[in-house]
This record gives sequence, C-alpha cells and structure tokens, in this order.
Amino acid sequence: MGRIFGGLIAGLLFGAGLLISGMINPAKVIGFLDLAGNWDPSLAFVMLGGVAVAAIGYRTVLRRGQPMFEPRFTLPTRNDIDPSLLLGAGLFGIGWGLGGYCPGPALAGLGFGSPETLVFVAAMLIGMVGARLSGKFFSGLTWKPKSAA
Repeated sequence: MGRIFGGLIAGLLFGAGLLISGMINPAKVIGFLDLAGNWDPSLAFVMLGGVAVAAIGYRTVLRRGQPMFEPRFTLPTRNDIDPSLLLGAGLFGIGWGLGGYCPGPALAGLGFGSPETLVFVAAMLIGMVGARLSGKFFSGLTWKPKSAA
C-alpha cells in the first residue's frame, strides 16, 4: 500500500510541477525550441531546477541502505550508446519539436481534454507499441559481415 501511495504522491507532485512550469503548453515548449525566432528561455530554468532536485535526491536516497517500499535499489547498469538509443532519442526530439509535448506533459495535459493532446497521446502510444514490436522483430535478425576472400 505504501508503494502505491508513494507513487501517487510522486506523480501528483510531478504533474503539478509540469502544470506550474508551463510544460503542458505546447506553444511554450515550441517557443523554447525556437532558437532562431522568438526564443523563450524560461524552460531552461525549469530543466536546471529539475536536474538540481534530481541530483540532490539521488545523493540523499542512495545513502540509505534500501528504498522505503522495496527490498533493494534497482538502478540502470548500461552506459553504452547504441544505434537504438540514438534512434529513440532522435525520434523523441522530433516528436517533441513537432508536437510541443514529451510524454509526461502530454499525459498531464490529458486532464484538459484538448483534442491536440488526445491525438498526440494516441500517436505516442502507437509509436510505443511499434517500437516494442520492431524491437522484437529486429532482435531476431543478426548481421554477419562478408568474409574477406
């Protein structure tokens, strides 16, 4: 029960931060990304604040012996850069630039019922399913270089 309640509180706090910062407004996000036009640097402060809170939070939490609601910490172990990471990051950036949303703000913005947000979230979900299916498809394929003759 504590795990669910903790997740709910964290999600509500994250959503409130997105709402207060303006991240659920695509025009504000696109204004931040438009470096050659009418650039709005305010979201840079939101990002810097998020990085600072995350850095302090990680340092504080990892000093504990274990998480509050789990038996152990589960941290990422990979640190390599592979083609799927680059492709995913590129598609994420293109979607963010075209739609003005990234997944968190899009989900938080669903509460306002905007048709554009609904279309974006539907497209995002289709893309997530497509990525999962293509990953399963391509994981079975192997590439072998031609032997030097």
